[in-house]
Amino acid sequence: MATTATPNPVPLRQDARTIGLIGVAHGTSHFFHMLLPPLFPWFISDFSLSYSELGLLVTLFFVISGVGQALSGFLVDKVGARPVLFVALCCFVGAGLAAASAQGYVGLMLASALAGFGNAPFHPVDFTILNKRVSAPRLGHAFSVHGITGNLGWALAPVFLVGITQATGSWRLACAGAALVAVAVLVLLLLNRDAVDDSVGAWAHEKKGAGGQSAAVAEHPLAFLKLPSVWLCFSFFFWSTCALSAVQSFASPSLQQLYGLPLSITSMVVTGYMLCGAAGMIIGGFLVARVERLEFTIGVALLVGAALLTLAGSGLVPGVAAAVIAALAGFGIGLAGPSRDMLIKRAAPPGATGRVYGTVYSGLDLGFAVASPTFGMLLDRGLPDWVFYGSALTLVMGVLSATLVSHQQRARTASAAAAA
Repeated sequence: MATTATPNPVPLRQDARTIGLIGVAHGTSHFFHMLLPPLFPWFISDFSLSYSELGLLVTLFFVISGVGQALSGFLVDKVGARPVLFVALCCFVGAGLAAASAQGYVGLMLASALAGFGNAPFHPVDFTILNKRVSAPRLGHAFSVHGITGNLGWALAPVFLVGITQATGSWRLACAGAALVAVAVLVLLLLNRDAVDDSVGAWAHEKKGAGGQSAAVAEHPLAFLKLPSVWLCFSFFFWSTCALSAVQSFASPSLQQLYGLPLSITSMVVTGYMLCGAAGMIIGGFLVARVERLEFTIGVALLVGAALLTLAGSGLVPGVAAAVIAALAGFGIGLAGPSRDMLIKRAAPPGATGRVYGTVYSGLDLGFAVASPTFGMLLDRGLPDWVFYGSALTLVMGVLSATLVSHQQRARTASAAAAA
């Protein structure tokens, strides 16, 4: 009697190689989010710029990245993720060189724009490759590693850029060093291009029908835009990113104004926030497989982060303690990360991964674009405490969006079950 062959499991080494390479690429994209913000004090000194003007540099980056991200999702689905990834890294090289040679605000705008173009396709690229190349049982951990490396990129950038600037007395050398980082990552991925080839593999989130064929039904390329869960995920990214933008760009000067702390302490808050976020993501990767109600994990984690940020801005604790508390808030945001990415995966129709992630993650870019000048204006008007209060409020709004996403998905599942 004939027996059905059981497919061989994907070797751990194969999955780990793809996850690691995409993690390095994602960390590089987050590193270039922070190409300019850690150097704001030097730009103020050399070019006589205000915080509002500097905030607009961040806005330019994320406007370009946000529009480009939504569009690049379609490009990734059409031509593949790997070639788009290589072009994006070349843009980062250009951004570092443009910043190193900037002679004023226009030069910094060029660097910001190039970095935005490079950043645009990363989430559609990364999640397309991960969903297609990584076996389903390891996908939650792949999302966790993806988030962790992003946080590590954010954490490394201030140390790298400020460290080189202080050691050499030249922020231009620091920016040139950033360009070399992008070159090194590009070479690494070119040498290992077979592990990030999305032209082979199986969509990890597709349901299979008889004979192992995909059960996906052909739909219009824009059909996913009708799903309420996609737009609720978009709003979740917008709100949660507003808080992240406030901490990344303005936590350091806010703590200086509130508590009189030196730059040597406050400049480490962003690094601490991202490292705590990475620790939270490690735990969050395990929670994804164990907690069905993803919105519960997201809600508790973000509310804890909001409470800590409120305390940091309240003036009720000593200055150094406030810096530590602000950094610890990153743990809650990190803990929610893998559950957030799984929430989006559940909202993505088969074969539309690039488009869905591109659209949803453009909410992240919009959040950065809106929040940076808003919080910069608060700081210019002498309201550093509201940098923390405002970021806490946006996290609460993110909890509401995540809850509505899960409600929509459960209603959709119930409707499909009733129809069946």
